[in-house]
Amino acid sequence: MLLSFLIPIIKIEPFQAAVAKQNLVLLPEVLIGNKTPIILNEVLLESNQVVGFSWSWSYLFVLGSSIMLLIFLGKLFKIIALYRQGIKQKVNNITIVKLNHSNAAFSFFNIIFIGDLVELQERESILQHELIHVKQRHSLDMVFFEILKIGLWFNPMVYIYQQRISNIHEFIADKEIANHEGKKQYYLNLLSKIFDTKKIAFINTFFKQSLIKKRIVMLQKSKSKQIKLVKYALLLPVIFSMLVYSSCSNENLNNQKHNQEVSIMENIDALKESIAAKGEMTPEEEKAFKALVVLISDEGLNHDYYEEVSDVVEIPFGIVENVPVYPGCESLESKNEVIKCMHQNITKFVGDNFNTKVSKGLGLEGNQRIMVTFKIDTQGNVTAVKARAAHKALQEEAERVVSLLPKMKPGEQKGKKVTVPYALPIMFALDE
Repeated sequence: MLLSFLIPIIKIEPFQAAVAKQNLVLLPEVLIGNKTPIILNEVLLESNQVVGFSWSWSYLFVLGSSIMLLIFLGKLFKIIALYRQGIKQKVNNITIVKLNHSNAAFSFFNIIFIGDLVELQERESILQHELIHVKQRHSLDMVFFEILKIGLWFNPMVYIYQQRISNIHEFIADKEIANHEGKKQYYLNLLSKIFDTKKIAFINTFFKQSLIKKRIVMLQKSKSKQIKLVKYALLLPVIFSMLVYSSCSNENLNNQKHNQEVSIMENIDALKESIAAKGEMTPEEEKAFKALVVLISDEGLNHDYYEEVSDVVEIPFGIVENVPVYPGCESLESKNEVIKCMHQNITKFVGDNFNTKVSKGLGLEGNQRIMVTFKIDTQGNVTAVKARAAHKALQEEAERVVSLLPKMKPGEQKGKKVTVPYALPIMFALDE
């Protein structure tokens, strides 16, 4: 059970080193560097719809976990109450608590509870039985499952595993005691009396009526044969494979490189076919093609030819020397201050001009994410505005607002004005 939680988080470094980290950006434009947009701060819009209760499955999860936590604490308080009320005796670091007017017998960590109504001839056998639970720390297993039920109360397997582990604990203790005092005598002890055990799920009780038959049957069984041990040993390769799989969470490096190469080759082939079919390129296309050749050369953007085509090819924001400037931000000196000023002004502009009533009658709920891309060209105008949204009305409204952005001071690269692409995420929060 514990392995099921540990295996997914165990990472074996040699395996991780042999596997490439997933490259989230695989498009040729990104590799070339001429399509990288600026990610502006997300704009949060709120509608004026009536506020109401919003149901979420998380509420049910929290409710169930809270109930299980209270039940767990209630069981602990029961044990504490029994401990305080009983007569305590210390024997070899084991605390024996005698319960008044009770014939119960159970253990919890290094504490053994036993009722004063338990007959003397049975007391020693019961104490030895519970001592096995104490020495092997069976209470740790039971408390582990109780804590597990707080977070996984909805999973029936947790309850099944807890019951199975509890049974195994009893079988182990029975086997140890039967080997010491003889099976026949121990059978008589099991069948002689029904003990009144408190209903606390994570204590190790000497007697459970539903378990007596199974305990007697298990006492008659011999140890597992070698062939069964071999079957368990076969689980080791399975566990090892799971560790390898959890460590190698990404695709194989060679396959990834191959896929990238195929993607680039497909684009190159498509470009060649397009040029051959058209026969000739326009001056703008020829400039862009030459810029592509320059970009993959050793000099890249430092090549002098790039200045000639900067009006055709977009300059990545991370490389552009002077970023576009929003009206009113011209007096700022540092690049970071200009960027911050621009983000703040665009966010305010969109928030002030976005028509939140556009969502009425669309049947939309929750948060609606809108992604807008646009460019600031060499004249400082906002162009190529495109939006993506769950509904066309939101898409059109976002495009309308962004298109209204004022004319700005264009970006510059090596003293020449250039086009810079942007991306603006908008979060439209709808009250339910």
